[in-house]
Amino acid sequence: MPNNKISRSESKDVVKKVVVAYSGGLDTSIILSWVKENYDCEVIACCVDVGQGKELEGLDEKAKSTGASKSYIVDAKKEFVTDYIYPAVRANALYEDKYFLGTALARPIIARKIADIVRKENADAVCHGATGKGNDQVRFELAFKALIPDIKIIAPWREWKIRSREDAITYANERNISVPVTKARPYSSDANLWHISYEGGILEVLGNEYDEAMFKMTVSAEKAPDKPSYVKIGFQRGIPISVNDEQLFPVELITKLNEVAGANGIGRIDMVENRLVGMKSRGIYESPAAVVLYAAHRELESISVDRDTLHFKQFLGQKYAEIAYYGLWFTPLREAIDAFINSTQKYVTGTVTLKLYKGNVIPASRQAKYSLYSEKLATFEKDEVYNHKDAEGFINLWGLPVKVQAMMRKDK
Repeated sequence: MPNNKISRSESKDVVKKVVVAYSGGLDTSIILSWVKENYDCEVIACCVDVGQGKELEGLDEKAKSTGASKSYIVDAKKEFVTDYIYPAVRANALYEDKYFLGTALARPIIARKIADIVRKENADAVCHGATGKGNDQVRFELAFKALIPDIKIIAPWREWKIRSREDAITYANERNISVPVTKARPYSSDANLWHISYEGGILEVLGNEYDEAMFKMTVSAEKAPDKPSYVKIGFQRGIPISVNDEQLFPVELITKLNEVAGANGIGRIDMVENRLVGMKSRGIYESPAAVVLYAAHRELESISVDRDTLHFKQFLGQKYAEIAYYGLWFTPLREAIDAFINSTQKYVTGTVTLKLYKGNVIPASRQAKYSLYSEKLATFEKDEVYNHKDAEGFINLWGLPVKVQAMMRKDK
């Protein structure tokens, strides 16, 4: 085990009080002790509750027993849904066509709440446990730069001598620090209301299929019920408000959809994504509520948003996903896109019923209060609304540039 002590000169600035972004996972479990050892300062743990569930049990006592003088657990679940998840749903933001941004959306609200504690405690430094290879170091630090620009940022993974999860586990064992992983199961996992992610271990070998025992929110498609389930989701201005005609508060709605979709084998994503720092990384995600909400929202938009706005919005949705993924949440560009998205959602009110069956999400019905769909226009039967002869003039004008180009360059 390498020596993890750093000299005072290496620590650069002398700090007196540090607020640590604390989760109780492997990295932050040892960071409390490490910061206290190496910076000789007061350490305050701050855990932001975005739906980690049982992972929060005993966290306050654990933080204090491993070096923290004080511990905060901040409930931010509702705000996480209303101010981060729902805007992403309205934008249909999906990174590289697969990732529902479960971690990326959680980081800015966690950073905001930690920044509040930094100001409350008059701390002069903030610390996070993101590795030097991951995206989260960027997300946390850009958020801190936007919210508390004068505060020193400590990133232990860029300072200490620990180079692997095995090293971190050894460090914890030497100090009797309880950690949620072992050398036999060294998965890195992040859980919140919107997803659970899994990385590392056998997943790093692309030839390995994921371990079925790993999952917590979903059953396999093979073990899902043999009969389909129907779920009716209601929206008002693009915001989900009900499930099966029952009005639900934001956290309840996400929780309900996680249960229903997960029980039908929906929500597993296995992808190799392009990390912001420049490498490809395999991630396994469980996002049952996200899958059905995005599907329902897209179906409702298909009948309530005009073609040109919808197509331009699809482009911005991809950009929105990149902004969240790249840690640029607290920027004017994200705010400007939100303003556009808000405008597009004016008429996105109605219900969509989905059939859930063994990992599949199948649209069953769509109803919009301000629908642009006209059966009289769309029908292949006899109608008195659409004049087929009008299409001839339209095609002639639409195709004029193509025809002129062919005529003028024919001989050349």
